[in-house]
This record gives sequence, structure tokens and C-alpha cells, in this order.
Amino acid sequence: MTLRVLVPWQRFVDELTIPGIEPILWHINDDPEDAPPSDALVTERPSNPQLRSRVSRIKGLKHVHLLSLGYEWVLEHLPDKVTLTNSKGAVEDATAEHCLALILASLRQLPQVGQQQRECQWTRIWTSSLHGSKVVLLGAGGVGSEIHSRLLPFKPAELMVFARTERLHEQGFRIHSLDQLWDFLPLADVVIVALPHTQETEQLIDAQFLYSMKDGSLLVNVGRGPIVDTEALLTELQTGRLHAALDVTDPEPLPADHPLWSAPNCIITPHMAGDTHMFLDLVSQLAVEQVQALAAGDSIAELQVLP
Repeated sequence: MTLRVLVPWQRFVDELTIPGIEPILWHINDDPEDAPPSDALVTERPSNPQLRSRVSRIKGLKHVHLLSLGYEWVLEHLPDKVTLTNSKGAVEDATAEHCLALILASLRQLPQVGQQQRECQWTRIWTSSLHGSKVVLLGAGGVGSEIHSRLLPFKPAELMVFARTERLHEQGFRIHSLDQLWDFLPLADVVIVALPHTQETEQLIDAQFLYSMKDGSLLVNVGRGPIVDTEALLTELQTGRLHAALDVTDPEPLPADHPLWSAPNCIITPHMAGDTHMFLDLVSQLAVEQVQALAAGDSIAELQVLP
């Protein structure tokens, strides 16, 4: 029996044109027509949220493999008994690296220095640094763990990690429960969001949370946009009290006329933390392995199996 699998890139067609697999080039963003009947779908996260429902209209679908770590967007569109895997292990390093880039660019005021360069101004600026800063990290999953390991060489004065449940991480550091956050939040110089988007984390970073952050502190979000109340953040940024560095926003994509674009002390990147050539190689290799395992009838490490 031949496994019919929808793939978004020609490189997958080339690598999966083997006995037992029929790769079909179809991209959830670009193809004008819905997908043809298929057993499996390999897909990116649609750039347009209105295109997500295309997954639910694929006849014969049995499995979805996501070229991303986040998977919440697809759950409501999965037909019954369709299994789901993500690209765990392929994206964490790139996201953590981008997070560090956002932190350093903001603390060392690189956007301001870049503007001075364009204006041919040689003016030294005294800046903040990670060295000696107190850092709060929200999230201890794959991305959070990689961020934690990258922060340590910068010698922060304190690095506190928070997640849903208190526990000892396998790397040996303590994870505190989110209900303990309020004792540490007012002291933090940098607050990093690396949480998944769930009902519990929806607008966790609200007006009260932001008000509790110290003057001049930095909020970094590499998790999901809806975790942060955009209007509340915008209010704080416009007063000049807080700084922000965001790889994700709500809404997303951010409309061209949205005031967040021009908010002071705010760096925005277009959800590109995982977009590196290394990530592309890793995620592609993993997708090919998953499809080959499906074709061979092997069991795969499933992220979630829906009834």
C-alpha cells in the first residue's frame, strides 16, 4: 500500500519519492485549491489564520506532522482519530538563540545605535547588560531549557525559572510554580516568556502583571502572542516605563497600521525565531524520518493522539 503524503517543499518530494510513498506538493498557504485526498500532511503553520481550517477538509487524512514546535493552532481542525506530531528537537536551539539576540539588542540599545550609524553620529551610549541583571524566565520546556543554558554564561545576578508546577529540572535547577512569581517579578530586570499558548496562559501578561514589573525592565516574548495583553503592553510602552522585544504578537501578522510598530523601546521581529538554515535542515530531516516511519508501519513518538 502506498502512503500519499502532502508536502510543502520540493526538497520533500525529491527525498520521499521512494517505494511505498507518493509525495504530493501542496502548500497550505499558497495553493489556491484545497488539498487532494491524502493519508498524511506535512505542513508549516499557516501565515493566515483563516487557512488553518484547510486541514479539516483533507479526505482520508490519518496523520499530521508539523514543521514547528507549536501545535495549538491545528487542534480544533483535526478530524477524529487523526494523529499529530510536531518538530520537537529541531526548533529549540534556533528559538533560544534568537531570544538571546533580542535580549542583547534591547539591553545594549542596538536599534538606537543603528539609527546613529545611519545619521553618521559617533555618540557613546551607556547601556544595561545581562551581566548582573535579575532574570525571570517563564517556561521550562524545550525552548525554556535552551534559553536557560544560554543565559548562564552571561553571569546574571539571579535567574529564576517559573512553570505550571514546581519541580527540579533534569539539568539540576529549581523550577518554581507560577503562583510564586509575584514575589520575584517586581525585582526582575528582564522577563522572558517561553510558554505555550493555553487557556491558562492566555493573557497571563496582563495589565496587573506589567504594572508589577519594575521601571525600565524588559519583557521578551518568544512564546506566543496571545500570552501578552497587547493593549496593556502598548500603554506601558507609550509611557516609556517598560521595554519590549517581541518575536510574536497578538494579532499576528501585525497589521501595518498597528501602533505597536512605532511604540518606543520596542523591538519586533516577524515570528522568525526558528527561521535558520540549520533549523530547516533539522526539521526537514525529522519530517522525512516521520513519513518513512508511517510508510513502514512503525510506531512514532506522538505528541498527541486525539480520540
